[in-house]
Amino acid sequence: MPEPKFNKTQSLSDTDLVKEIARLKQEQNAVILAHFYQDEAIQEIADFVGDSLDLSRKAAATNADVIVFCGVKFMAEVAKILSPGKKVLIPDFKAGCSLEESCPPKQFAAFKQQHPDAIVVTYINCSAEIKALSDIIVTSTNAKKIIDQIPLTQKIIFAPDQHLGRYLNKITGRDMILWNGSCIVHEQFSEKELVKLTVNHREALVIAHPECPENLLTHAHHIGSTSSLLKFVEDHQGQEFIVLTEPHIIYQMRQRNKTAKFYDCPFIDKAGCSMCNNCPYMGLNNLEKVYEVMKGEASKAGGELVLDENLRARAEKPLRKMLEMS
Repeated sequence: MPEPKFNKTQSLSDTDLVKEIARLKQEQNAVILAHFYQDEAIQEIADFVGDSLDLSRKAAATNADVIVFCGVKFMAEVAKILSPGKKVLIPDFKAGCSLEESCPPKQFAAFKQQHPDAIVVTYINCSAEIKALSDIIVTSTNAKKIIDQIPLTQKIIFAPDQHLGRYLNKITGRDMILWNGSCIVHEQFSEKELVKLTVNHREALVIAHPECPENLLTHAHHIGSTSSLLKFVEDHQGQEFIVLTEPHIIYQMRQRNKTAKFYDCPFIDKAGCSMCNNCPYMGLNNLEKVYEVMKGEASKAGGELVLDENLRARAEKPLRKMLEMS
């Protein structure tokens, strides 16, 4: 007997949503991608869970006709850039990125003109328009390796994350010109709360993403990309960890180290209250929105990502340069 199909007026349980998403995925020959920072319910239904570039490359290697990207908009853009022939769906178009928003294309183009002798090395967490203005894209995983290949005499603009750029200057010995952008999640961790955690859990190792400000990184036992943090956790079975990145990654950490204890660092709001440091943009996605976008509910939050072909091609060039160099 065929699975029942639900109409838009029915309210579905999470169990029914999972079944319906699986049915639609098969019907549409779709692949579902989930970033490490997504809610665990979305990670559970995903074909691939990872960081943005890794997910886009895996999707490109499949024979899927449709990519459902559960993350934020710039990540879905990367998937479209690398898979122009596939339809890319976003559960919620409002799922943006504070780091992307901190680097408006018009202002960045003017900044670039002020340094005509510099090449532009840009962190992948940016819009397609910023990628199109760049010479090389990097990730937090491969940035050092790529920057080390650039002659020391060559001036470099690094955008959009100033904290990652400052960290890279430190470990590469460069003096890159930094755009003044940042990620709200990594920037608003409370150092005071972090110190409290280290005092209360003296055996815990502090692991941090390099998008964190320098004052936080000084407390870290290990600094690295999301994949690097996961490997570090996997390599230290049974340890305790204080995690300085978006706390939804702890779900994946627990899969790799089931005997470990994890503590996420909060931030302090304007009223002085300790708050969980979840990414508000990643949190916009949920199972219902994944179902709706796959069902084609045009009036809902998400839909198909469409990129102008000229913009897509210009943004692809520095991405391909990164893949050559890494």
